[in-house]
Amino acid sequence: MPPSHPGRPGGQPDRFAQLRGSGDPQAFTARKITALTANPACGRRAVLDAAGVDKAALATRIGHQPRFGQSPFALARERSFESLVRWGGYAEMIRLLRERLAIPVEEAAVADLNDVAGNTSLAVREGETRRLIEHVAAGDAARLILDHPVLSLEVAGRIAYLEPEALTHRVGGRFYVVEIRSFAAIDGQADPVAVAQTAKQAAVHVLALRRAFAAAGLDSGQVAHEFLLICPKDFANRPCGHLIDVRQELDALSFQLGRIRRADDIAALLPATATFDLDAEPDRLGSSVAALEASYVPGCLSFCEMARYCRDEAAACASPARLGSGVRDSLPGIDSTRTALAHLDGTTAPGPAEADAVDLLRAADRLRRLRRGGAA
Repeated sequence: MPPSHPGRPGGQPDRFAQLRGSGDPQAFTARKITALTANPACGRRAVLDAAGVDKAALATRIGHQPRFGQSPFALARERSFESLVRWGGYAEMIRLLRERLAIPVEEAAVADLNDVAGNTSLAVREGETRRLIEHVAAGDAARLILDHPVLSLEVAGRIAYLEPEALTHRVGGRFYVVEIRSFAAIDGQADPVAVAQTAKQAAVHVLALRRAFAAAGLDSGQVAHEFLLICPKDFANRPCGHLIDVRQELDALSFQLGRIRRADDIAALLPATATFDLDAEPDRLGSSVAALEASYVPGCLSFCEMARYCRDEAAACASPARLGSGVRDSLPGIDSTRTALAHLDGTTAPGPAEADAVDLLRAADRLRRLRRGGAA
């Protein structure tokens, strides 16, 4: 069964299912949410993610294949390492908790939430996860590890279903989100970029878990502000663990989620002929994508499947954003570097909304000339 589609609170998807067409919906993961919150002004990504569109396939279909992704070898290594960590009722995880917290951590039963009575629907699994969280947090089952739990979080007016690797039982009065990754920690140090990205994704899970506690009338302070990162030690498959504080990431995430426009409102502005059905003609797909307002910056190339399309689009219209957010923010009211240069050399006169930006440009140009020894 395909994963459940992200829906609006209290309802089922409609316009978004129509936009997606015949393809299976892609899950709205923590990775996608961190990418969206990295650029909350991008309506294009908000709608495509809300609709569950396969953005890599869409970009390829319109001639802009993304140039990043995990190799089959890396995915196989990740699955193998996850199996090792889960072996024996999460014995390795319990060992690592004992080491990192320096307190006795008892073994626990494991509730596998990969399916619920044969039902793999994310919505059904999320309901069972909530039931077990209430059960465990109330003290009725103090030692129960939730494996493959499903949490929900509202993003851009839609409900996203999220799947952290595990949720620990109560340890020292706290519940910990667990993230399992296959990148190695060499001499106790893992790749800082990979760790930072994992911390952002873990913050999404921690926030969703805290909101689940609050919705159940439970103290969300029971959810630790640290998560347990489990990854291989050195060049072996021996798991090692690190408790990582995500309070800073939680603050940033909460702020950025509040800045994202509702995907329903953006989709309502699309023409009736718009579609992201991968079976549609490339020209029709291209015009539908172009109808969505993007907010491209060079950093998008590192995490968004649509970035190469958006880069070429920004270059075609000489958008200041293609040179970086700093240039974009320094030119308020000016939507083209061609326009900025025309104002700078006096070819055209700036309007009232452009005047401040042009004054700054002229001041910067004078400083550049002075630095080079020319006349101001």
